[in-house]
Amino acid sequence: MRKFVLPLAVMLNACSPATPIIATVDTATRAFTTGQPSSGLPAMKTFGAPRVVTPVISNNDLALDFVELSFQLESGRNLPSFTRFEHPITVRVTGAPPPSLGPDLTKLLHRLRTEAGIDISRSNSANAHITIQAVTRAEIRRALPHAACFVVPNIASLKEYKSARRSSKTNWTLLKQRKQIAIFLPNDASPQEVRDCLHEELAQALGPLNDLYRLPDSVFNDDNVHTVLTGYDMLILRAYYDSSLKSGMTRGQVAAKLPGIFARINPRGQSVAGRFSTRTPRAWSQSVQTALGPGASTAQRRAAVDQALKIAETLGWQDHRRAFAHYAAGRLAQLNDPGAAKVHFEQADAYYQRSYGTSLHRAYVATQLAAHALSDGDGERALRLVNPHLDIASRSENAALLSTLLLLKSEALDLQGQSSEARSVRLDSLGWARYGFGPDWAVRAKQREISSLSPIKERG
Repeated sequence: MRKFVLPLAVMLNACSPATPIIATVDTATRAFTTGQPSSGLPAMKTFGAPRVVTPVISNNDLALDFVELSFQLESGRNLPSFTRFEHPITVRVTGAPPPSLGPDLTKLLHRLRTEAGIDISRSNSANAHITIQAVTRAEIRRALPHAACFVVPNIASLKEYKSARRSSKTNWTLLKQRKQIAIFLPNDASPQEVRDCLHEELAQALGPLNDLYRLPDSVFNDDNVHTVLTGYDMLILRAYYDSSLKSGMTRGQVAAKLPGIFARINPRGQSVAGRFSTRTPRAWSQSVQTALGPGASTAQRRAAVDQALKIAETLGWQDHRRAFAHYAAGRLAQLNDPGAAKVHFEQADAYYQRSYGTSLHRAYVATQLAAHALSDGDGERALRLVNPHLDIASRSENAALLSTLLLLKSEALDLQGQSSEARSVRLDSLGWARYGFGPDWAVRAKQREISSLSPIKERG
């Protein structure tokens, strides 16, 4: 489930595989947006060729991750057998897709072919194996109230899903082989939100259905820090479609094949020591969900985040999960106790800095710490916090994060008296904001939100 919130109160929706048996978990949602004509903002910017880095990771860790990702649903239910497509895969788009969906899908399919070695292509045939239907968020919520996007087996349309949602037809645990999959995406969200759903849901349509908080550099993680498929994800998907695996294999049969598979596709991982990260207790996951999701009171949120911090400390975690608990605590303390929030953000950054694969996580924390620096009138510190993270936001193709960092930078430059450079950076940020946040009013709201942090703007 998508539970992570972007910095400065911008929230992401939940995307999850659907099952008719287990109820989905409540999730945070982005405010409703609609497409509007341009009102003088610069043209929307988009990312060029991906700059994906193949991770240096132990094959022992990869094998453990693969089994846990592939034989369990997010709900915790076990999957009895391995399933995938056993033939070349075709993908079609139906409904009313937004203009950005076509280019983003083309780019993703190319990556799946070249990086994961999957035989997948686009088709206009009604018999395509994967159907991506673009509908309104209201239609998605009527079908699955707490999801922004989701994926189901043996279905080709939202209408068909509504009539079959509680039947065995859409039950992932009864699936023997993947032959027909439907993905439902919103067509009235920002371009980035549509793309993020596309990456996560298509990856789950093809491969693992589970998410693991212990994975730092993957879209298969409920924190939703990564929004496009990473080098790690492509390794997992390449293994998923290795010729030595096939649908119907048991957990033990798959596990026996994995050492040979990863030795072939990730030879560097043979000599890398395993990290053997501990599993994440469901109590910790539920605490984080309560703290950041909807439906809880302020007192309940605070109790939940305190519980998440206590569990992380008791288990002796020193990784990104402990950092994320501090980040969540900082978010909750932001309005009522900015000083305490700042301490939590600094602790989050310290744990992230010592953890593997968390450069993008640190960029999120940097937006919070830079906001505090701006509020204090310290433009120099804000620049020191923001500048190191601009490239990772760009490499991760996160336009919402990149535009936020650039807007913070422009305000810091104004504080330094560098007005001309500040205007140039601000203009650059707005092009990315149009992809990341969508309509003009949302872009301008984000600009006003960050501008209001500056003491000189407040005096004005």
